[in-house]
Amino acid sequence: MQSLSPAPLVSLTWTDHVTGTEGYLVVDRLVRGVSSGGLRMRKGCTLAEVAGLARGMTMKEALHFDAGDPRARYIPLGGSKGGIDCDPLDPAAYGVLVRFLRAMRPYIENVWTTGEDLGLSQDLVDRAAAEAGLVSTVQAVYPLLDDEAVARRRLADAFAVTVDGIGLDELVGGCGVAEATLAALDRAGVVHGGVRVSLQGLGTMGGATARFLSRAGLSVVAVADVRGTIANPAGLDVEALLAARDAHGTVDRGALRDGDQELPADAWLAADVEVLVPAAVSYAVDAVNQASVRARWVVEAANMPVLPEAEALLAGRGITVLPDVVVNSGTNAWWWWTLFGDIGPDAEEAFGHTRRSMRALMDRVLERAAAEGCTPRAAAHSLVADRLPVMAERFGWYR
Repeated sequence: MQSLSPAPLVSLTWTDHVTGTEGYLVVDRLVRGVSSGGLRMRKGCTLAEVAGLARGMTMKEALHFDAGDPRARYIPLGGSKGGIDCDPLDPAAYGVLVRFLRAMRPYIENVWTTGEDLGLSQDLVDRAAAEAGLVSTVQAVYPLLDDEAVARRRLADAFAVTVDGIGLDELVGGCGVAEATLAALDRAGVVHGGVRVSLQGLGTMGGATARFLSRAGLSVVAVADVRGTIANPAGLDVEALLAARDAHGTVDRGALRDGDQELPADAWLAADVEVLVPAAVSYAVDAVNQASVRARWVVEAANMPVLPEAEALLAGRGITVLPDVVVNSGTNAWWWWTLFGDIGPDAEEAFGHTRRSMRALMDRVLERAAAEGCTPRAAAHSLVADRLPVMAERFGWYR
């Protein structure tokens, strides 16, 4: 059985000559010579964090490889990630982003396909990439396409699609998180209507997740942003909160209804709910604050929000963590399903494909976890180990 070796293929640190800011690129693995992984910007970002995210992308890609579907045009790539240690609200941040992308240009042109992640929007990344002289942030994958012009037009058309005023690209990830959650509930025989949810983060991923869970009949009773937690045990008006967000996911408190409460920032973690969704930052749940968690499921909509020691303690208390490598993989997969032509630039087609794929993947992970008596994360690792030899044989797996 092939496994992931401990060291990535590429690990580098860049220092901005203007501000002294550091940025990082880690290419964990290449498949067919290409890797996939977003670019994040946050104060405190580290090389170790980016390496962990890159390894997670390797797993996400491998998990979406279906050797039994000869119709699939999307062949998963390797995993990679970029990160910049900078506050995205800093006035100097955009210049840092442009210079980082300019420095990374040889990698983006040849091996690293990237896009928005924590702290950055796709529009901003695209604008900075153009200023840095790049054709596209995903141009490394173009040689693998059957018809580059048609594929690029299809992806551009998909990014132009909006649903209720929100871009399709902002919604598909939350649709995937919601479907993974519903798969776990259905497997446990839990009726959706009695389920309460608390989320950390109401940005792109958290906001879309809240919308899809609410529309599935679950009650969102708490959400947290940078100003604190908003809670209502009778259920929050998710659509009203989404409409009152700014570009960074912060809710205008003037939109709160009677019965909505403003609580401390960490109150979302201890909410009396069945489903807890950390959808904002990495390392949100640690060995200490995990003791506050009362939920039955923790759904990792963010990347690496639950530290390993916290996950072990949660498991010991009978709390299941649905891992990020499965739960939030829908956004990345949607890019490639669209670009390679498995789906068109249509919202209902995108949501339908995302729901089917994410439910099938979560069902496989939970079945493996039950059969092997392990956590869903360990089951996901086991599934990846099954896929690596097939990917290596068919497409070239560069360790």
